Amino acid sequence: MEPIIEFKDVSKEFEGNVVLKDLNISVKKGEVFVLVGPSGSGKTTSLKMINGLVEPTNGNLYFKNKRIKDYNIQKLRWQIGYVLQQIALFPTMSVKENIEVIPEMLGWNKEQRNKRVDELLQEVDMDPEQFRDRMPSELSGGQQQRIGIIRALASEPDIVLMDEPFSALDPISRASLQDLVLELHQKLGNTIIFVTHNMKEAMKIGSRIAVMHEGKLIQCDTPDEIQKNPANQFVEEFFDETTDEVYTQTLETLYNGGFYQSAETADVALPSLSMDTSLSEVFDLLAEQDAFILKRDGKPIASINRSDVFRFLSQEG
Repeated sequence: MEPIIEFKDVSKEFEGNVVLKDLNISVKKGEVFVLVGPSGSGKTTSLKMINGLVEPTNGNLYFKNKRIKDYNIQKLRWQIGYVLQQIALFPTMSVKENIEVIPEMLGWNKEQRNKRVDELLQEVDMDPEQFRDRMPSELSGGQQQRIGIIRALASEPDIVLMDEPFSALDPISRASLQDLVLELHQKLGNTIIFVTHNMKEAMKIGSRIAVMHEGKLIQCDTPDEIQKNPANQFVEEFFDETTDEVYTQTLETLYNGGFYQSAETADVALPSLSMDTSLSEVFDLLAEQDAFILKRDGKPIASINRSDVFRFLSQEG
């Protein structure tokens, strides 16, 4: 399959400092390609080169086999969605107006825009009647980021760039939005290039992962291959270090800290988890469920809901 994006011997210097060195990457159409690495590794600089926000000092980038520098940069950006960590919704515009910004620039008529806005809101479980005319200030952080994601998808772009989009969110919202990105990708089949400093996130969402360090590409492969065969000690240690400590704790930590409710009033239809379940699994479950029952030796001993976990996370922070 022809690559949709190619970096060929790309280097970048800022005021004499080399931030990228001889980067060669090919991104296939329709994959979720993740750039991962610590701060200063060059991953965000690489991402910004794709939509022309940063130009390489040496080498070339190609989009659909044409050099990016040979495109009309404004028209190119209309083909590329962009999701930032800082959400960046326009505060004086409604949810609907935020979502339809690029389709309106592209000349979509009002009926087309209205239909697209409602379709996308439904995709992220936000009732159009309820949310269409709200202002960003009336939304939670997670809801704002959902709007940021579907705004980037509104014009049906060839590529969506995501720069650390969930790093400022709590683990439950983060898990929920990771699932959302994967669901939308499965439905729409677009190409996503995703930047993160968290290897756990990269492993969850990436079709392939490019591990970067000090401006160089260290390893590029599938999540399974990187986990089984890290290229060097840096990749192995980075994998271990970026697994947040809170993720490795278990439900026993919450229970012993008193972050639970009585099991007697809990809905018996709720899913149940054992004491040794990791909080990583808990966050994934609570992205879909409001609560669950905690069991010890097969017997219900407590019920835990999202509020209990948020209280625990606040204490941990």
